[in-house]
Amino acid sequence: MKAWQLHIICFILCFSCENESVEQYVATPSPLNIPKLFEDNILAPIIPTDNPLTIEGIALGKKLFFDPILSSNNTQACADCHNPENAFTDSNKFSEGVEGVLGNRNSMPLFNLAWNYDEKFFWDGNTFSLEHQAFVPVSDPIEMNSNWTEVEQKLQQHSEYPVLFEQAFGVSKIDSTLITKAIAQFERTLISSNSKFDKHLLGKVTLSPEELNGFNIFMNEAKGDCFHCHGSDKNPLWTDNLFHNNGLDETFSDLGLGTISGDPADNGKFKSPSLRNLAFTAPYMHDGRFKTLDDVINHYSEGLKNSPTIDPLMKKVAQGGVGLSNQEKNDLKAFLLSLSDYDFINNPNFIIE
Repeated sequence: MKAWQLHIICFILCFSCENESVEQYVATPSPLNIPKLFEDNILAPIIPTDNPLTIEGIALGKKLFFDPILSSNNTQACADCHNPENAFTDSNKFSEGVEGVLGNRNSMPLFNLAWNYDEKFFWDGNTFSLEHQAFVPVSDPIEMNSNWTEVEQKLQQHSEYPVLFEQAFGVSKIDSTLITKAIAQFERTLISSNSKFDKHLLGKVTLSPEELNGFNIFMNEAKGDCFHCHGSDKNPLWTDNLFHNNGLDETFSDLGLGTISGDPADNGKFKSPSLRNLAFTAPYMHDGRFKTLDDVINHYSEGLKNSPTIDPLMKKVAQGGVGLSNQEKNDLKAFLLSLSDYDFINNPNFIIE
């Protein structure tokens, strides 16, 4: 055999041995425990191939979610505007940022995010993907008012985080991409699926006559007509995750989706929130204008306002609303409250003591 052939063979063998000795790090997989009602009625959750759920990644994301280190002055965490006690929203009409500045929208609750199939987040759909959604508040001057270079440096110099990032992603070099991936992993685990109505559907409890009548009103096109935007017993998300003008205003100071799309036909449209956990998420609507669930029901009953982009589903806008009686309002409220999941807001996996 010629000398040059021997050199090539030796090189290939050495290269192969070197590759075999370097194993790519893989964190511990942690697939979602999908509730039966979700498995039976809706599509599988969205888990990006470049950000699979792992035990280490979820734990890191949870720590970051509750850590004020992400803010400019180390005083505000994600959890301050998304409190577990309030189903990961804020009980204030508008959340206060690190500089004491108030926004103009109510904080959205966070749960069942892995089933947001159009992957548009915030009230106006201005971000695509849960990872991108986690990216925005850190540098927003109204919220955490920091910058990602500073955040990366603080975490890199921290006594714990470099090790935690290495455990989660196999690298100790911290950057904004890995930070938001970890937060998104934790947020995808925030599953709410154990309300009284869920238990009723599983045959575990019996609803009261008022709750059952409220559900029938909810599903009746001639009465509540709520199911088009907010789902049914066959949609455990209790939202269509789409954008609607639900008759709040005749003219708009906040264009909602129209600001993002640039289409005047989208002016005044906002994302339909889930009706889960209404017992914990007041105030309601994108601007927190309604303090109570009664106010919300009264709006759809007799408070609708017409505008050029009013949703066609608001069929009785000319009459001001669907015109429920006091008893029908009370029954509808009883049903809506049966969608509240007390186990969710007390889940130790979602809370830092």
